[in-house]
Amino acid sequence: MDQFPPDFKSGFVAIMGRPNVGKSTLVNQLLGTKIAATSPWPQTTRKTQMGILTLEHAQIVFVDTPGFHNPIHKLGEKMNQEALQVLEESDIILFLVDISQPPHEEDRLLAGSLLSMRRSVPVIIALNKSDLKSKDLNEKHAELYQDLAPLSEMIMISSTNGDNLDQLVSKLITLLPDGPPFFPEDQLTDLYEREIAADLIRESVLFNLRAEVPHSIAVRIDEFKDRNESTTYIAATLFVERDSQKGIVIGQGGEKLKMIGIDARQKIEELLGRKVYLRLRVKVRKNWRNDEAALRLFGYKA
Repeated sequence: MDQFPPDFKSGFVAIMGRPNVGKSTLVNQLLGTKIAATSPWPQTTRKTQMGILTLEHAQIVFVDTPGFHNPIHKLGEKMNQEALQVLEESDIILFLVDISQPPHEEDRLLAGSLLSMRRSVPVIIALNKSDLKSKDLNEKHAELYQDLAPLSEMIMISSTNGDNLDQLVSKLITLLPDGPPFFPEDQLTDLYEREIAADLIRESVLFNLRAEVPHSIAVRIDEFKDRNESTTYIAATLFVERDSQKGIVIGQGGEKLKMIGIDARQKIEELLGRKVYLRLRVKVRKNWRNDEAALRLFGYKA
């Protein structure tokens, strides 16, 4: 954006919340396109990802963070550290909660982190999933969430239906600092296509496997090559922690891995707008979620 109005606003909004409250769904809905993996299962998002919304008088850079939770391995610790770092560096904090349920322990943990921050940052509590329960129950739960962060403003939304998202965006713009845009107006995210493809493959694993295995999965893109203007070839490795998990992911006669591949290929084709040839294989990397070398290999920050 070479020219912008003198009253233009821009800044970073950290979307914080416990796992599975709808952070990635919200980013996708706000941008009007899918850039972040989603699933009904917790910890779908493992790394921060920017979603860039550029409007006539503002650019909002949403930072989708891993769900804040009680970690049980080094991967979980790194996810929490990454989320807290974003918290300290953002201009606004959007505390996303599930209004259909009362506060969980992890909501309280995150609220405690907000109170202990070294600097004062505007906080908005977005009461998500407002379409799932009655108005009376939503209002009862809203009071409990307000108690977690008494000085925060609250907005009731539905990231699935898009309810009140215009109101949310308008409020965020009023809180943004004045300044030029950080990114070109046609840029939607900071991730490369191959990184989003890896997330979409893991999303397909989450949807097609219902056991503990999905959270033991890491995806590495081994090859990402455009063969021509209309075709892309992708080779990826799915890493699991135990030999028994490898058999579950592959399935009898390779049927489960085939289903994952078909599902992932369709999602990646929708993202890229061209035909995709996707080859998947499965390897065992024992206890990788507690292995510092493996975490670095898979791109998780030290």
